[in-house]
Order: sequence, then C-alpha cells, then structure tokens
Amino acid sequence: MELKTLIYPLIAILLLSHSCKEHKSETDTGVSDQTGIEKPNIIFIYADDLGYGDVSAYGATEINTPNMDRLAQNGVRFTNGYASSATCTPSRYALLTGTYPWRNKDAKILPGTAPLLIDTTQMTIPKMLKTKGYHTGIVGKWHLGLGDGQVDWNAHISPGPNEVGFDYSYIMAATQDRVPTVYIKNGKVDHLDPEDPIAVNYRTNFEGEPTGKDNPELLKMKWHHGHNNSIVNGIPRIGFMKGGASAKWVDEDMADTFLKEAQDYIRRQKNNPFFLYYALQQPHVPRTPHERFVGASGMGPRGDVIVEADWCIGELLKTLEEEQLLENTLIVFSSDNGPVLNDGYYDDAVEKLGDHEPAGPLRGGKYSLFEAGTRVPFVTYWKGTIAPRVSDALVCQLDLMTSLASMVDSELEGPDSKNLIETLLGKSDTGRSHLIIEATTRTALRKGDWVLIPPYKGSPLNQQVNIETGNSKDFQLYNLKDDLGQETNLADSNPEKLAELLEVFKTERGAGYNETEALELK
Repeated sequence: MELKTLIYPLIAILLLSHSCKEHKSETDTGVSDQTGIEKPNIIFIYADDLGYGDVSAYGATEINTPNMDRLAQNGVRFTNGYASSATCTPSRYALLTGTYPWRNKDAKILPGTAPLLIDTTQMTIPKMLKTKGYHTGIVGKWHLGLGDGQVDWNAHISPGPNEVGFDYSYIMAATQDRVPTVYIKNGKVDHLDPEDPIAVNYRTNFEGEPTGKDNPELLKMKWHHGHNNSIVNGIPRIGFMKGGASAKWVDEDMADTFLKEAQDYIRRQKNNPFFLYYALQQPHVPRTPHERFVGASGMGPRGDVIVEADWCIGELLKTLEEEQLLENTLIVFSSDNGPVLNDGYYDDAVEKLGDHEPAGPLRGGKYSLFEAGTRVPFVTYWKGTIAPRVSDALVCQLDLMTSLASMVDSELEGPDSKNLIETLLGKSDTGRSHLIIEATTRTALRKGDWVLIPPYKGSPLNQQVNIETGNSKDFQLYNLKDDLGQETNLADSNPEKLAELLEVFKTERGAGYNETEALELK
C-alpha cells in the first residue's frame, strides 16, 4: 500500500477534528448546544421601581449611572422593553414563570404573610435550567409569598424559592417596607435567636409594641400614607412584628449584604454553569442609602440609592472579571415596573427632584396603564457575544423563559412566553407582535406602534402618589411612534384601528377584562 493512501485520510481526519474544535458544536445562536461542554452563566439584575428615565444611557441627564450604562452601551439596549405589570409581584411572577400575571387572580401586590404565589408544580426558569445542569440561586427581594399563609417564622419556611427551582436562596420575604424585616436563607431566618422568637401579624398590633402612628417621636423617617405600623430601625413599616432582634436587618447595610451574597454565590459556583437572580431592593421605599452614598446624587435618598445600585452592579461586574467569567455570562438588566416618587414616606424625592425625569419622555409611572408603568430599562449584555446596538423590537420579561430554554436547547416553554433569543442576543430585529400589559388588575394592549387602553372606573389620578392611573370612561388609543408621551387620544378619529386592536385584545384577554379591583396603598 502506498504511503500517501495512509497519510491523506489521516490529514483529512485531523483537519475535520480541528474544524469541530473551532466551531465547538455551536448552534446559530452562538451558544453551545447539547453536544458542547460549556453553557453560559445567566444573571438577572432586577431593579425595583427604576424608571425608564432613571438611567443615563436612557436619557437621564441629572444622574450618572456608569455601570448600568456600561451594560447598555456594550449590549442590546431595548427601547421597547417591558415588564409585564406596573407593580412588583405580578412582574416577578411573569418573569419567573413565563405566564401573564392576570391569569392568576392572586398575582397582585402581596402582604408579607401571603402564601407562595407560584405553584410548586409550575415550570419556572430555574427549574428549566436545572434540567440542563445549571445551579440556581436567588439573592435579594422575593415578594412572591412564602409557605401556606400560616408561616412560623421560627421554623423552616416552606414552600418558597427552593421549592420552585432555586438551589440557593438569600432573600427578604416581601419588601423593605413590610415586616418581617429579616433575611431568610434557604427557608430559615438568618441569625435568629430561638430565645427571641418572631411573631408577625398584618391586622393587629402586639401589646406594648410602638407604632409609627402612635409614636412619631421614635421615627427617623416620617410616613406619608400607610407605613405607620411597627417601627424597625426608626422606620415605620407595613404590618406588625415583635421579636427577632438579632435577625433584624440594618436598612443602610442591605445593599452591601445582598451584594456580598451575590458575589459569594458567583465564587462558589464559578466552575459550574449557574443562574443567579439578583433582585435589588433599590430604589423602592424606604430609601436608605449607606452613608458612603448619602448626598451622592443631590436628589435626596431616591437618587442616592440609584447611585448605590449602580455601584453594586459595578462591583458584581468586577467579581465576574476577577473570576474570568464575564465572557461566559449573559446578563439581563431590567426593572420590575416604572418609577414613583412619594410611595409612602417623606424622603425629599419630590422636593429634590430638580430637572430629573424618572419616567423620561413617557407618561404615567408605577401603578399606571400609561407607558411609564411597564416600559422600563431592558438590556442584554454578553461580552464578546452580543454586539453593541439599540433595538426597537417589542420584548417583555415574560419572554425570558422560552427564549432561555431555546438557548440551552430545552423544549420547555412558558405559556405566554415567546422565543426571542435571536432578538435578545442582538441578531434579529423581530420582537413579539403584541403584548398585554397590566396595572393593578387592569389590562391594556400594545400592538405595533399602537396602544389600546379600555375604559375603566376609578380616578384618573392616584393622588397619594401623584401618578396618572390611565383610567377613563372612554377608550384610549395612542400611536406611540408619533406620540410617545400619549398626549392625543385617537380613539374617535381612528375607529378602524380601535376596532382592530379591540378584537385582538378581547381574543387574548377574554371577556372579563373589565372585572378589576381597586388599588389599595398601605
């Protein structure tokens, strides 16, 4: 046999092997498929009440957010990126389950003692990713309920994040302004002294316990509406609590506490593919910046905690760089709903606002059916994989479930979640065709350049927070391409478009769309 008959096939095999290594069995999304070894880490950075206009990359001129800007300027900055709802609990529910929150009658702002909102049999993003070998963790705000509604805070609390897919959880139960004001680690209150048990009640106070309403002399932050029950760290809260002194958080240290937990999680899991849901508490009330950030913005505590949150993001990015993980990590940055200034406390958010516009060019804010309620900063960043660009595609946090499933080669889907992975990775300009948005049980339709808001009872202005609700006795129709600020209602002048959108809305939403509940701010 001639030598060349042996050498030529050998050369071909070597070339083929080299080609396979170069391509790493990549799919057309640029992500290793099931035959590959590496999977990208995934991090959600989820702000709380951060508005479309609160980020300098989105047009803010009175506040500087360099680390948020770094993500936005070096990734895909979506101009039509939406939370599913104008309030926190429903948006978080949709984010994790890929299900419209209005399909679940309990998906509304929850008290601190509410039972777990996500059914333990429901598919979630962390559950889906676990089937593909991911370790999953949540650090920060939860506010999706815990237990069965009769929680013993001194025992193991279940079901919770661990029962819906998270391997590790370090959370606060609800919000910073609600009791219990403690951290919960994998279902157990952290640093709890069993000799000082916790008791929580959202209806009646415990004998001898001071409240914001009755003991204003004990307060370092005054309440405006609601927020006048138990006092913790000089701040009046929603709900009543006693005990648990050693476990109570220090509000000014909360950002540092959650950041360290997130960093430690990354370092522990750096050799495995991981999913981290890093749920910031800023700029939700009470706004309690660490002393390092007091005065940093010139806009009072609300501006200061936005600067603080931006710093936290920068520190998280440093950790990824130090562990050489940044080029193998997809980061999604967004907010659970739009902005609010006075949300229950006097903290100079209104008085020191100056020329800053938290909603940017949009109308409304938190609690509102107008654009600022649900259109939020929305960025995808993946160093070396996502090319910097601005996208006008219509995307929603609801779509992360199915999109990420596609990315990791899972066939699991969220019921209302669309596969927009090509769009999220900056390789397509195609978004979803339409979206149902929700605000305190009321719903509206975004389709193309148009928004349809059906008639709803109730005041057009929520006077407590000074935000337009979107309520009107008439249909509202806006062309956002020509009228981003929603100043001109075209319902009367364009009946054909109104009829077209109304048909889509009723088909998707169902006939009971006008069965709503009044918003109760506590």
